[in-house]
Amino acid sequence: MSNISSNLKYLRKKKGHTQQQFADAMEIKRSLIGAYEEDRAEPKYDLLKKIAEYFELTIDEFINENINDSWKPKPKSQGSNLRILSISVDKDDNENIEMVPVKASAGYLNGFADPQYIKDLPKFQLPLPFLKQGTFRAFEIVGDSMLPIQSGSVILGEYLDNWNDVKTGETYVIISKNEGVVYKRAGNRFKENKELKLISDNKVYDPYTIAAEDILEIWKAKAYISSTLPDPTPEPTIETLTNMMSQMQKSISQLNKN
Repeated sequence: MSNISSNLKYLRKKKGHTQQQFADAMEIKRSLIGAYEEDRAEPKYDLLKKIAEYFELTIDEFINENINDSWKPKPKSQGSNLRILSISVDKDDNENIEMVPVKASAGYLNGFADPQYIKDLPKFQLPLPFLKQGTFRAFEIVGDSMLPIQSGSVILGEYLDNWNDVKTGETYVIISKNEGVVYKRAGNRFKENKELKLISDNKVYDPYTIAAEDILEIWKAKAYISSTLPDPTPEPTIETLTNMMSQMQKSISQLNKN
């Protein structure tokens, strides 16, 4: 259970703000501040981030720490990208692997930090040795951008707390505000710049970059589950052929310009 309501009330009063003054600073209605402080509602991610930054806290501290006069912030490690991570556990207190199907991927952007939302997702356990440590989540993917992994496959990802650990050439499930849930290969490391280049294994799709501030979560791909075994020479789909023709036209057009 989060401490949003009590922390917000404490921090607002410590700043000497009325609910209206703080609402003006956040550019929202005063009634929303009342609802948050009375635990009748919780702010969405963008507002949580804005509130935490206003009080010079991480989102994780604002939600999970019990902030009062005796509270002291923990030292922040260099280069760490702290984020909220809600999990669920089974009756033996083992972490579940929550499943995010395609139909739930849009809602996941708003609910990934909501313990109740995570609790309501489908969940399962896998008795595999490499799952003994870490936090894992499963994401259903669609499209042919990562062939030979087929559309409808489920990618099992391990939560990546420090984004500086992203390695060039490895695959990740990226959760972002604009792109939603995507499965791509990293084209660079965050240490090099503040954006991430995403590459599809299917070469008919162009690489693109995404800004760090647009990213919500990163999960390192560890395994995948599919009802279709990879075909070494997959039959091209109409969508693939269309994309190939489009790519060829772009290349010819670029050559003509040069």
